[in-house]
Amino acid sequence: MTEKILHYLNKIEAEKDIKILLACETGSRAWGFPSPDSDFDIRIIYVHKLDWYLTINNPKDTIEMMLENNDIDISGWELRKSLQLLAKSNPALLERLQSPIIYKADAQFIEKIKPLAQACYSKIATMHHYLNMAKKMIEDIDHSKEYKLKRFFYALRTSTACLWILEKDEMPPIEFSKMLDGLTEMSAHKERIMELIALKSTISEAYFHTGDKELIEFMQKCIDRASNEANSLATSKGNVTSLNTFLASQVQQEWK
Repeated sequence: MTEKILHYLNKIEAEKDIKILLACETGSRAWGFPSPDSDFDIRIIYVHKLDWYLTINNPKDTIEMMLENNDIDISGWELRKSLQLLAKSNPALLERLQSPIIYKADAQFIEKIKPLAQACYSKIATMHHYLNMAKKMIEDIDHSKEYKLKRFFYALRTSTACLWILEKDEMPPIEFSKMLDGLTEMSAHKERIMELIALKSTISEAYFHTGDKELIEFMQKCIDRASNEANSLATSKGNVTSLNTFLASQVQQEWK
């Protein structure tokens, strides 16, 4: 599948006359708990030639396409849009900058943008993103009834991310295993979680699960604590000037 993905990425670059600065995996494959039938969620950051930025128009700044019978989902943001989102501590962007599965990348771009991402990281903004997702995902999960294991893992990951934000000064890692290893509160649940990850790797995303009351109660405790403490968290230390400077230098560098 990697060869197909690279083929499509190269085709996108040629047809749209852009340069891809980062193309990476997100979703369950990057998080570390895919099912056999999980699709490939490819997210890209790309830059246009200089002329694209010298217009009063508002040209399209996103790419979205589904390929291979929807097995490959490619979408992405142009560099200026990406930096606008970074200024707001957009969690989806913060995640893709940490992805362990990279298909294409400009090494200098990655080296320069990561410190900007850390500076722009806002605990309060990122918390509200994960907290809202966790609340939504746990709504229909009841240990005494059947629920989708996929939904369970979405709830587990987002509620654990909430705990990470409360306990750590770094942004939540995209890899769930790093949250498991980095939070002492997870040690009592790690063995069972690893068993469920192993189970998920063998069954379809449509699989329904029951039980695991202790983990569901743990998730709810994370959500309750986050709800109580979210509004007291710190904001970003980043500034727009540094992002503007980075945008200008990156555009000039890529297409000079």
